[in-house]
Order: sequence, then structure tokens, then C-alpha cells
Amino acid sequence: MKTCIRDAALAVAALSTAVALAACGQDGGGGGGAEGAAQIGMLLPDDTTARWETQDMPLLEKEVKELCGDCTIEHANAKGDVATQQNQVESMIIKGVDAIVLVAVDAASLGAAVTRADQAGIPVIAYDRLAEGPISGYVSFDGEEVGELQGMALLQAMGPRADGGQIVMMNGDPTDPNAVSFKKGALSVLQDRVKIGKLYDTPAWRAETAHMNMSSSLSALGAENIHGIYAANDGLAAGSISALKANKVSPLPPVTGQDAELGALRRIVGGEQYMTVYKPFGPEASAGAAMALAAARGESLDNVATGQVRASTGKLVPAVLLTPVSVTVSNIDDTLVKDGVYTVQQICTPQLRAACDRAGLTG
Repeated sequence: MKTCIRDAALAVAALSTAVALAACGQDGGGGGGAEGAAQIGMLLPDDTTARWETQDMPLLEKEVKELCGDCTIEHANAKGDVATQQNQVESMIIKGVDAIVLVAVDAASLGAAVTRADQAGIPVIAYDRLAEGPISGYVSFDGEEVGELQGMALLQAMGPRADGGQIVMMNGDPTDPNAVSFKKGALSVLQDRVKIGKLYDTPAWRAETAHMNMSSSLSALGAENIHGIYAANDGLAAGSISALKANKVSPLPPVTGQDAELGALRRIVGGEQYMTVYKPFGPEASAGAAMALAAARGESLDNVATGQVRASTGKLVPAVLLTPVSVTVSNIDDTLVKDGVYTVQQICTPQLRAACDRAGLTG
């Protein structure tokens, strides 16, 4: 039946409703997902954040194949462009996938595309970012908790400067609902403790924009008056740190991050970045794959969900919200190495060998 509805929705654009319904009647109905095998579309937002292609995508594919060996996967990356991702959703509708896992470039701008998928009988699982429109499920982490962890770590790293010191805030893309949550969580911890000398929102999470903004902050505030940097993710941390180093700032002020990128862990071991937030990729991918397959087969998502969130439509939808982990040099071994995300050999380049030894990264 789902296939009929989808084919009708697609055919209406070129043919009359009567012709579309006739075509469905000839097809006989019954999508691949209903019979067990399913075709899952996976749409990623960009290639500037390393985790999407190096962690989430391989894990999602692996989880889907383990749950359903006959299932097929369609993968596309929007490379940060809203129009590209809108077209990719349309392409998935035309291909007749049974469900879409969507990490939205821009939650609001993708709402209409999500609606079209829903009208075609294709459920959309919002992954990591709460897309607008009639989504069927949501898998992510508590964004405000991420910001709180970052804020608390920054205050700890600032020591005596934690009360009355001055920081620069490098927030994420304001069109990303997660970035809004990170910022809210961080401000709940920081705003009554430190002075926020400069605050930036960073379109598309671009590291080069963070570099430019950090250079402007140094010119406006003076390096000696910047006691900490809140960077919402590891890419913004990298851009901020590159600007500090280019301006020969020493010692570097503490810098936060998020996503546990390999480069960030090396910076943490080397003393350039203070912390990152690890959002265990395996459990998120596992929940995303399970939700997508259940939705594709017309099964209840409540068997996968651990809670609910309110979608932009006002409807409560099944959700899995996971717990983020604060990572500093002291617990890399007990988190990312223990979980098998990276090996000590990957983290500890020859240049970092002495620093890794001091950190106990000797495996």
C-alpha cells in the first residue's frame, strides 16, 4: 500500500490523479520494506565535520546490514548546500526508498522536503539534528547537556580566571537546532561567571570563519585579555587555535570542542585544546539504523525509542536521546580508546610520543 501512495504522489506531478492511481493498481502494492528487505536513504549535511563520513556513515551502514542483510543503502552528502540536500531528498523520493535518515543542513529549509517525503509515504528519521516537518523519529544527544559540559570544562580549565575572566564564544551554525541548544547550555553555565568579550555564530560550522573571527577578537580585545575560548565543535576549535598560533599567542588559553575528531585528540594530548565532547557514535548509529528499518517496515518506533520529542508540527515523536561524555587528556584512554574509536597508535604520532607517555597513552 505504501508503494502505491508513493507512486501516486510522484506521478501527480506529471499525470492526472486517475492515471497515477491506475498505475498503483497495476503494480499490486506492497513496498520492499513491508516484506523484510528495505531501501534506506542516508543524507549527510557536509564534509567539513569529519565525523559524518568517517564515523556515522560507516557505522550506520554496518548496523543496517547487520539488522537486514538484504537491505540496500543510498548515501549522499550535501556538502553544506541546502539546495543540494533538498534535491537529494527529492531524488530519494523518486527512487522510492522505504525510509530516509536525515542530518539536515538547515532544519527549517528542509521542512518542505520532509513534508513531501511524508506525503509520498516515506518516513524520515531526523539524525543528530531535529529537522522540521513531519518527521517519524529522532536520534541524537541532549544538546543543552553538551553545552553545559563544555562550559563546565572551560571554567575548570580557566582556574582563578573562572570568575570575572573574559572569553570568546565561537558558536555553531545558527540554522542548526543543535547549535542553538549547545549555546543555550553553555551560556547557562558561563554567563554569570565570565565576561563574554566576543560572541560569534558560525555559518556552516566553517573552521576558516572561526580563524577569521578569532583574529578579529585578538585585534579587538588583545591576547592578554582572552582567558578562554568556547568553541562549539572541534572544527571551530581548530580554526580558533590556528589563529592564536598565527598571532604567536603563548601560552594558549583553554579551548573547548566537540565530536572527538582525531585531530582534536592530538591537539588535546599536545596541550593546544583542553577538551572535546564525545558523543558515542556506535549507540547513535545503532539507534538510527533500528529506527529507520522499523519505520521502513511500518513497525512501531516505540520499541526502539527511549522517550519523545516534540516535532515542529507539534506532534510528539519517538526519540532516542543519548548521553554525551566530556573528554580531556586524562580520560582519552578510558573513553575513545576503550570504545575502539581510535587506537593509541592513531592518536600518538611520533611528535606526540613524549606527551602521550605523560598522558598514559602507551597501549
